[in-house]
Amino acid sequence: MKPDIATHDYLRKLHQTDELAWYETTLKIIQSHDLEKIDLDSLTEVLEDLVKETKRSSASFLEKIIRHLLLIEYWEVEKNYNYRHWGSEVVDFRNQLEIDMTANLYQYLEENIEKIYRRAVKYVIVKTGLKKDKFPTQYSYSLGQLINSDWLPYEINAVD
Repeated sequence: MKPDIATHDYLRKLHQTDELAWYETTLKIIQSHDLEKIDLDSLTEVLEDLVKETKRSSASFLEKIIRHLLLIEYWEVEKNYNYRHWGSEVVDFRNQLEIDMTANLYQYLEENIEKIYRRAVKYVIVKTGLKKDKFPTQYSYSLGQLINSDWLPYEINAVD
């Protein structure tokens, strides 16, 4: 006998043992507008995780954008050999960030840009061996500039 998907115990167990099946079952329940059958505890947990992962992923892409811009701007020894690669990485990370961008996500990144910048600087210091005082204590570019696919703080062809 197939378990009744209406029981919360069944749905909770399904969430713990087979997340994909739980997602599909929950989606069917929502589509059928049979909302009293929803396992709200598990759904809340999934949505909280989704919000957290979206923020983490977006902050990571922004950090990588800043890292590569810092490499281009400050790592003179490697610039001639790597600036095109670093520039292409900026393009890729912007493209990835654009996929999830919303007004709420933009606000989250705006609120956390200084922390994200500090993490990027730490990474670049370790990677390059440059001294901390080489970098500005506050990033001088706006979030709008950092995610704008048409903006760079330098001319990519200027090094040629």
